[in-house]
Amino acid sequence: MKKYPIGIQDFRKLREGGHLYVDKTESIFHLITEGQYYFLSRPRRFGKSLLVSTLKYLFQGEHELFDGLWIADRYDFEPHPVLHFSFSALGYKDIGLERGLHQALNNKAEEAGFSLTQEGIGPRFQELIKRLAENGQKVVLLIDEYDKPLVDYIDQQEQAEVNRDILKNFFSVIKDADPFLRFFLITGVSKFSKVSLFSDLNHLQDITLVERFESIAGYTQKELETSFESDIGELAQKIGKSTTALREDI
Repeated sequence: MKKYPIGIQDFRKLREGGHLYVDKTESIFHLITEGQYYFLSRPRRFGKSLLVSTLKYLFQGEHELFDGLWIADRYDFEPHPVLHFSFSALGYKDIGLERGLHQALNNKAEEAGFSLTQEGIGPRFQELIKRLAENGQKVVLLIDEYDKPLVDYIDQQEQAEVNRDILKNFFSVIKDADPFLRFFLITGVSKFSKVSLFSDLNHLQDITLVERFESIAGYTQKELETSFESDIGELAQKIGKSTTALREDI
């Protein structure tokens, strides 16, 4: 049987480990060539983090990870500086959201070989983007689970409002950073239109319910029948059930 990537959210680990990958790169190609600023909402455990990870390696120019996939011979894999923030990994429950963001910005700058000199989350975030783009290469900004610091405090209104204001300050930088950005994707479980965080980002395209990107995360019926059919057949035989009936159960 194939190796299923249960719990694996890192595209490199998935590909180098020989795990099954349902090829989403055709949809990703259209995403990155037809637009620049996107928002995507999906439920938890629905492939958002793997999508973000795939984009990270794609924009870093790591062509070898995409060998055999749809996009392999259709994209130039020009490397870009990539800023990838996963809000679930900020440690805000232990040290607070503001401190967690400062720590994340410091880490990104250190990885790039410099230190930030500005004060305040907004100015330091803006400085980071500009410094990364100094060599003429535009920055790719990927933000995963932006709303976790809000959802985790949904029953603590005061703290949720504090976190909302911190996030609004953080994201307010992005509009003015447009000359330095090649691509921007932000994901979460809640719709950004319900939150005032992105009022300045009126050019942010919500693809949550856009039909042509509906299969960019998760599995479609067709993908189930092609990528998993042999294993479904083996399991059906093992439990004494028809393949059609088992597929309908799944």
